Amino acid sequence: MSDAAALEPMLPPDQDRELEDLAADVIAKSAHLSAQITPLVAQAVGDLVRSMNCYYSNLIEGHDTNPRDIERALESDYSRDPQRRVLQHEARAHIEVQRLIDSGEAPGGGVAKVQYVRWLHMEFCRRLPDELLWVTNPDTGDRLRVVPGEFRQAAVKVGRHVPPAPETLLALLDRFEEAYASPNLSAIRRIIATGAAHHRLLWIHPFLDGNGRVARLLSHAMLREAGVGNSLWSVARGLARRVNEYRAALSNADASRQGDFDGRGARSLAGLRDFCVFFLKTCLDQIEFMQSLLQPAQMLRRMKLYVDDEIAAGSLPKGAMGLLREVFLTGEMERGRAAELTGYRERRARDTLSALLDRGLLTPTSPKGPVRLGF
Repeated sequence: MSDAAALEPMLPPDQDRELEDLAADVIAKSAHLSAQITPLVAQAVGDLVRSMNCYYSNLIEGHDTNPRDIERALESDYSRDPQRRVLQHEARAHIEVQRLIDSGEAPGGGVAKVQYVRWLHMEFCRRLPDELLWVTNPDTGDRLRVVPGEFRQAAVKVGRHVPPAPETLLALLDRFEEAYASPNLSAIRRIIATGAAHHRLLWIHPFLDGNGRVARLLSHAMLREAGVGNSLWSVARGLARRVNEYRAALSNADASRQGDFDGRGARSLAGLRDFCVFFLKTCLDQIEFMQSLLQPAQMLRRMKLYVDDEIAAGSLPKGAMGLLREVFLTGEMERGRAAELTGYRERRARDTLSALLDRGLLTPTSPKGPVRLGF
């Protein structure tokens, strides 16, 4: 058996009704989510979701980073505590790499390619402090340095899974690219392939460390490339909230073929199919979660409740809600419209706008330019 054959099957068979229906639902519901809010508001929400994505991705790795610490890291305000500071750098690295993906600054030529996988690892790891770039062999006690973007040169063990030998990695990754970057995949099959690729990359375990992070970032990028992923939702949150099911599904997909009725490849076809079902259901769950949060009427209701409380506490001036409503519904607002929208005289309207800017509830596009929602 060739090295690459150990990875087969790469995809569940065609015409799997359940998987195709799930993929079609992902397409339809992601389109509905994108249409709920204006692109400029979506951009602001995307910044928030990237932080959420990072928080949950950290949880999967066993790194419980306080959300406030993540916010401070983005402002280059790092803790004096060494352990918290290291985790802040890790969180910022994840957010910056996802921002590169979301803004289209990643290398072109296709996502599910060896070059792209290496780029993800390089961009993430080169932002990490030195303390996070070392792993210890539990059997020998040897410390090995993680080189950003470089495949491992040592054998490893991950729980019960023993990933393939280092000398087989290139053949396995070439097969990975051939299967998942194929131009022959239909729109439906590309979405199903995202789940399959997520597992197969983790099974290959090409790097000494950072494989889980790279796999989740790659899934995000593949969903974007397939036209269903965007900055408004994150599969990482769903995987973290169902982490025991996630790990069990990964383990089942690791299994060797279970008899003559379990496909024809070296790995279990049933295990891979079940993981793809789990992955797509998790995507749907997260899209529906964000749909419920971003319903315009519900968003405005929550904003009004918050603003009313802040006005009652004397923290915001009356008239603030009118400005926030306008920016939410239109995406951005010229500063000169503050008086019209509040019904106040010019000076009082400017003071109301300034209060929202000071609180970060609105953000400027330039010193005197239009304002947008801040989160």
